[in-house]
Amino acid sequence: MSHDSLPPLPENRIVLAVGTVGVDFLATVASYPDPDDKIRTTSLKVANDPQGRGILEELQADGVDTSSVVVSEEGYPPMIPSDLSQTSLSSALDGARMLYLDGRIHETALLVAQEAARKNVPILVEGERIREGLDDLLKLADYAICSAKFPQASMDKAASIPSALVSILVRLPKIKFVIVTLGEDGCLMLERSVDEAPQSEEMDVDILLELLKQRKDDNIAIPTCVSSPVTKLRANGVGTVCGRLFVGTAEKVPPSELQDTTGAGDSFIGAVLYAICSNMPPEKMLPFAAQVAATCCRAVGARTGLPHCTDARLASFLS
Repeated sequence: MSHDSLPPLPENRIVLAVGTVGVDFLATVASYPDPDDKIRTTSLKVANDPQGRGILEELQADGVDTSSVVVSEEGYPPMIPSDLSQTSLSSALDGARMLYLDGRIHETALLVAQEAARKNVPILVEGERIREGLDDLLKLADYAICSAKFPQASMDKAASIPSALVSILVRLPKIKFVIVTLGEDGCLMLERSVDEAPQSEEMDVDILLELLKQRKDDNIAIPTCVSSPVTKLRANGVGTVCGRLFVGTAEKVPPSELQDTTGAGDSFIGAVLYAICSNMPPEKMLPFAAQVAATCCRAVGARTGLPHCTDARLASFLS
């Protein structure tokens, strides 16, 4: 694709992230081991430069601005609020379209989130699992993306994932939508509606999910999405919320093309951040994020297979 035909990037696309970066040591094996089996690797990838510098160099090579990264000179202490001056914090947030928090280093993340909320910068929080301080971050969040186990673990009264999503929106009135990723089963999303549902009757959210599942076409290999109209959704023992429920599917990647699922969830979140910056509607955002995640799984490593905007698989989403 020529430079002139590249899809336009979102005008306001600066995303500030607070969290951790890590190095994966990737070992290739001939077959997936059974429990307690020992198996020799056929290859092992290990970076030969210092890990921290290697991380920064790799991000910089991909066009990521690392000027706000705090580099520790004394080993590996967790980042603390005093590592950030008010000047550097304000500078980092200036012009930011989004703030992304992975739920780690919660004290520092909370400091940045509070400043972002003061500046009206939208916040997306990842809920991979229950962590110290995560509840405080979620109270400031505009969007949340969760793992399959997190919603029910965090919402004690919820009997199902859909009920837990209702509970999240009931307890956290600032959140506009919450997504739960389900691996090869796709994802669910509950979007809060600012308008009242046209019908007066409530609908049980679990029943609605089953109705939406019946509308899926499992013969389609590419990611798709089905959604409900704006509805007053009820979860027993939790409450009600007015919104739309979405069911997103995952791409059916042929076994011969599936290489490594490392980083699939992170790539999904990155695609959602891109979609928000692009003002994509949810009906387009969920298949787009699923497509990015599936493309990532076609190469060994968390970032090796990440697609560029020129990837033909993304053309229909970015045109």
